[in-house]
Amino acid sequence: MTASGTPTIAEELRGAGLRVTAARVALLETVRDGDHLGVEAIASGVRDRVGHISLQAVYEALHALDAAGLVRRLEPPGSPALYEGRVGDNHHHLVCRSCGAVADVDCAVGHAPCLTASDDHGFSIDEAEVIYWGLCPGCSNTRSS
Repeated sequence: MTASGTPTIAEELRGAGLRVTAARVALLETVRDGDHLGVEAIASGVRDRVGHISLQAVYEALHALDAAGLVRRLEPPGSPALYEGRVGDNHHHLVCRSCGAVADVDCAVGHAPCLTASDDHGFSIDEAEVIYWGLCPGCSNTRSS
C-alpha cells in the first residue's frame, strides 16, 4: 500500500487474481491517466512507458482488466470501444454526435442502479448504463455560427 493507504497498481492486480506484469501496470496507468481512450491510444501510451507491446496483447490485457473490474469498457453505438479507469460508481456518459467527445456524468438519480426499470422481468438489477447524446459546446458553437 502507498503511504495514503491506497493500494498500488500491483496490489490491485494481485487482488483481482491477475499476474503483475510491466505491461499490465503500464496499461492500467495509461487508462487511468487518460480520458475515454481507444485501443490505439492505449497501446501508444503503454509503448511510451515500457517499449514494444503488440496490439493483440493490449486487447487481451484490456479484456482481463475489464473482466476484473479494474477498467470499464464503453461502447457508444457506431463508435469503437473506449476504456476508462473510473470504475465502481455506476456513472454515465455524454457523447457528442458530431465529434465523438465523451464526458462523464454522475448518476442520474439516487443510488446504483440509478434507474428503476418499469418491468425488471425478475432480474436483480445492479447497474444501469446510460448514454446521453447531443452536441458538445464546441460543436454547438460551430453549428450556431
